[in-house]
Amino acid sequence: MGREQDEQTGNTDTESKPSLLSNAFTALKSIRKKELKTLPPYDPAVHESLIDYEVPDSYTELERYWVDEPYAFISILQDMGMAQYRVVEPSLTAFEKEMLEQGYEYLQDILTMEDTKSGADKEIILTHKALSLFDRYHASLELPSLHKIMYYLRRNFINYGRIHPLMMDPYIEDISCDGIDIPIFLYHTKYHNIMTNISFEESDLNSFVINLCQKSGKQISVGEPMVDATLPGGSRLQATLGKEVTTRGSSFTIRKFKGDPLTPIDLMKFKTCNTEMMAYFWLAIENKRSIIFAGGTASGKTSMLNAVSIFITPLSKVISIEDTRELTLHHDNWIAGLTRESITVGGAGDVSMYDLLRAALRQRPEYILVGEVRGVEALTLFQAMSTGHTTYSTMHAGDVKTVVNRLENEPINVPHVMMQSLDILCIQMQTHVNDKRVRRTQSIVEVTGLDPKTGNIRINELFRWDPMADSFNRAGDSYVLNNVMQLRGWDRNNLLGELNNRQSVLDYMGEKNIRDYVSVSVVVQAYSTNPELVLEAIGNDTLQEMISQTA
Repeated sequence: MGREQDEQTGNTDTESKPSLLSNAFTALKSIRKKELKTLPPYDPAVHESLIDYEVPDSYTELERYWVDEPYAFISILQDMGMAQYRVVEPSLTAFEKEMLEQGYEYLQDILTMEDTKSGADKEIILTHKALSLFDRYHASLELPSLHKIMYYLRRNFINYGRIHPLMMDPYIEDISCDGIDIPIFLYHTKYHNIMTNISFEESDLNSFVINLCQKSGKQISVGEPMVDATLPGGSRLQATLGKEVTTRGSSFTIRKFKGDPLTPIDLMKFKTCNTEMMAYFWLAIENKRSIIFAGGTASGKTSMLNAVSIFITPLSKVISIEDTRELTLHHDNWIAGLTRESITVGGAGDVSMYDLLRAALRQRPEYILVGEVRGVEALTLFQAMSTGHTTYSTMHAGDVKTVVNRLENEPINVPHVMMQSLDILCIQMQTHVNDKRVRRTQSIVEVTGLDPKTGNIRINELFRWDPMADSFNRAGDSYVLNNVMQLRGWDRNNLLGELNNRQSVLDYMGEKNIRDYVSVSVVVQAYSTNPELVLEAIGNDTLQEMISQTA
């Protein structure tokens, strides 16, 4: 595989060659609105295999799985104790390669003129144009050859080129290209940091980085060689161009977006937190208590925020503010704000998180979610808390002391007295349990006010993770829940009964594997409006039926 195979797949800058397709451009322009040609289905049981692959000598294959069946699979190899991630795609004959190169060349010109305003699917248009091209010039291609060629055309025109299989792999969290002729590295949920068999030459890498940025709606150039963006599927992109800021050449890092967002049930299953902690968050969020999720890089801060946002009551007005889109809410009354960099050299047109947050406060939100606070917007966030707005956010800090220091000093400068506006601080961490990388909620701390004598912030640590037992211990009584109890006019039995009911709902969904975002949202919203109905459905074991009728 590697560069040799890439030369077969159409990622080349070959000059135009005389062939049977020399007049294709003119001919294809004459194609009008006709019935769209489609590719007959491919059945591996009937036709020959599209991929001919053997495990290389001296390697042991640990695992093999499809990412785009029947066109691409992943082979995890091991040599000298080191794992390697190998992308395996169809190889092409000389004739198939010639047809792919010619088709790629001419379709580039044709597709730029395609009128997409009709809403036609890009893949359908591409398939129609390619098959029309082959038919018009009587290109004799068997069905397996057509499928192989069309795979590479789709891969290069519509998808993500050589990294398309990586983007399709559900086990990949991060994709990192460090420079010219350097293998791409991944973070795999099972094999952790692992090297691939994909690398880019200089011109190919520069073109690929420019293309990634264009897919994200951003421009990258020598004058502006760094870009932070969001890819169409929601993944986060950080890219550099050339050797000015990264001496080994252009680079890119993609933090993959999980198409099916994590839910509270997932976090309970992963042991990031337990059922009691989730029931606590559910009751606190429903009663509009402000929370900050803090932790180091990749500790699960945003995942935690996104998961517990399910507990926001339905129909509440929610505004989220982010640099790059990561939050997903199952709420109709939700405004998703996104920052924008300046559109001119002088800086005009810049829309910062601070600008969005100030605008949000004029829109009477009930909940404000800020992706991450790191500057002056944090002061505005605490001002919003002080004026009665419920806010949730994340920040980089490994413990309570670091959170307080970051908030009270440059460049955030939150006044000490404003710190008591925060209700709950949740500390996330990335650690290892039995040599496996995991994410855990290290502690949940409640801010109970300021000490009148010393002026220090008073805190109540409610939950703490025990690394020896990999379990969570409750340290004492909850100041936040006691306050909720008083405001709701409950007695102690009412509070404990409400917590137990919510734990029962969460436990039931975990046992029945009701964990997708829509289903969990439906149950939470149903409980908010009619808790007796949900509890009755659990008792009768008909909750799944209720979800199906509602979703």
